[in-house]
Amino acid sequence: MINNSVICIGVMSGTSLDGLDIAACSINSDNYNQSKIIVAKTIPYNNKIKDRLKSCYSNNNRFLLSTNIWFGEFIANQVNEFIKENNIKATLIASHGHTVFHSPQDGYTTQIGCGATIAAITGITTICDFRSLDVALGGQGAPLVPIGDQLFYSQYNYCLNLGGIANISYNSDNKRVAFDISPANIPLNYYSNKLGFDYDNNGQLGKDGCFNKELFNELNKLDYYKIKPPKSMGIEWINKYFFPIIEQYSIDEKDKLNTIYEHLAFVISTHLKNKNSNVLVSGGGAHNSFFIETIKKYSEAKLVVPNKLTVDFKEAFVFALLGYLRLKGDTNTLCSVTGAKRNSCGGAIYNPL
Repeated sequence: MINNSVICIGVMSGTSLDGLDIAACSINSDNYNQSKIIVAKTIPYNNKIKDRLKSCYSNNNRFLLSTNIWFGEFIANQVNEFIKENNIKATLIASHGHTVFHSPQDGYTTQIGCGATIAAITGITTICDFRSLDVALGGQGAPLVPIGDQLFYSQYNYCLNLGGIANISYNSDNKRVAFDISPANIPLNYYSNKLGFDYDNNGQLGKDGCFNKELFNELNKLDYYKIKPPKSMGIEWINKYFFPIIEQYSIDEKDKLNTIYEHLAFVISTHLKNKNSNVLVSGGGAHNSFFIETIKKYSEAKLVVPNKLTVDFKEAFVFALLGYLRLKGDTNTLCSVTGAKRNSCGGAIYNPL
């Protein structure tokens, strides 16, 4: 039996490979709106970690399995250090892991960062692999954050996350609807890297570029945007369909960035139709002032960028909630969002005791 308010540690590694987010959260089941992030930290990935995680996409099976354990050890050691630094006593760790493969149409999704390893090293009950049950039930296995949007941020009409991929969540006909809209920081970081930068700080690189209308129009015609939700996007789709279009154009990298911003803002705005609506914006892209300004150019909705803790650690916060709900045996995945046969309570539990 779990107390009404417990300390849960949410751990998230995003597709943009910025780093590992760790958030100690107080989850209050009597009033979820009273739940909060107590303290949080991002451990940036060095090039060695980035290269190893990237290598999983195309390397052999044995490499993938060993990296699963290696990354679990990395997560566990970072969580132990975080706990010691902040004098935290946690009931559970909810680790999303790092997505390597996501192909629900083929019946699989893979997040590495072995939960058994994390539990063994930390001595704390660990929950991971949140997506597989929903995929087995015919769902997309994503997005998972919307149940947190519903319980934590019900005062907003829309919750927009600008991470490696842009996704949105909102209520429609008394049901939560959510889906991946488009790429976001993945292509922005990619072309920033080509210019010698880790990311586009405040969008300055893209702002200095010139708009290419032909590329803009071609990106807008991608078939994914015509598919009705539920739908989700993985790095596989971006590599197969998004990047090849851009690479056909022999233009400056800054011009590519400028046009990508315009394209992403345009596509995102098509889902923010009510000018009186308020939109909670989170994820790394919320810090990018040019990205936000460009979305505002296409949409009359009110974009609300909250405090830095919420912007940076909202996903880790929600995964702490998902772990809490899993331990209670309550629904933590919504079929109205994923398209699965039914709601479910997903996640593998590793109890070290």
